[in-house]
Amino acid sequence: MAHGAEAEFMRRAIALAIENVRAGVGGPFAAVIVRDGRIVAEAANSVTSTCDPTAHGEVNAIRAACRALGTFSLAGCVIYSSCEPCPMCLAAIYWARLDALYFGASQHDAAKAGFDDARLYEEVGMPIAARSLPTAQLLGEEEWASFGAWLSTPARVDY
Repeated sequence: MAHGAEAEFMRRAIALAIENVRAGVGGPFAAVIVRDGRIVAEAANSVTSTCDPTAHGEVNAIRAACRALGTFSLAGCVIYSSCEPCPMCLAAIYWARLDALYFGASQHDAAKAGFDDARLYEEVGMPIAARSLPTAQLLGEEEWASFGAWLSTPARVDY
């Protein structure tokens, strides 16, 4: 159960999700990113209004927080999402190195509203050949040149 500030940050994410639907900007999803008890970024889903299938609330909030803080690492920050993140958003949360995730509605609640990510969760765990999206590796040995370039760059910024 959320207490104090945690509950207020979650309520803010929920309010943003509701406002987003009423404004016709996108789906009922939003996220708030907090560091040291302060909101550093917040955003809602804008998939339909931006014609961008990656413009989920969590991804939009991560992008805004990284811009606001001038970094690609959100270590030291916490994300409050109005709904349990889809596989893409969950991966983005891990990539951003957020310290913790709190969510309101579950993936099962989202499915009841027509947002069913169950197939995506299943697909990610399948062997490549078993996935519904035809997938094949091409020119893997040639492509290694990009990793070679990366590894030989002394000024690279590891992430």
